[in-house]
Amino acid sequence: MITISRDDYEKMLAHAVSELPNEACGLIAGTKQGSDKQIKKVYLLTNTDHSNEHFSLDPKEQLAAVKDMRANGLVPLGNWHSHPESPSRPSDEDKRLAFDSTASYLILSLMDRNAPILNSFHVENSEADTEELVIEE
Repeated sequence: MITISRDDYEKMLAHAVSELPNEACGLIAGTKQGSDKQIKKVYLLTNTDHSNEHFSLDPKEQLAAVKDMRANGLVPLGNWHSHPESPSRPSDEDKRLAFDSTASYLILSLMDRNAPILNSFHVENSEADTEELVIEE
């Protein structure tokens, strides 16, 4: 199970909407106990591809985020990105590029602007399984 605060979810959503029509992206960090992950911080990074179909994290921002995680005693939990025009599920490219089987991959679909959908996935060997995701108040 992975949990995220309502505030961090809203932060991701606002960033994703502000980046339209392109995909937004970032990293997530927090704590991990067994298979339970608690997101404590969401990092909003630049999609250097400036595309609505794929993303690349800005390397300098990524390094700064990892340094911030270490300085704050957080562990990297994975990444997140938005799908401006498609469902909240990994594309074939998302699965192909999911190199870390311990990471959570959060996908925020803005396909229906009035009802955004956030899901988390575990991806291993190009197979994606939905992780239980709880948005805490």
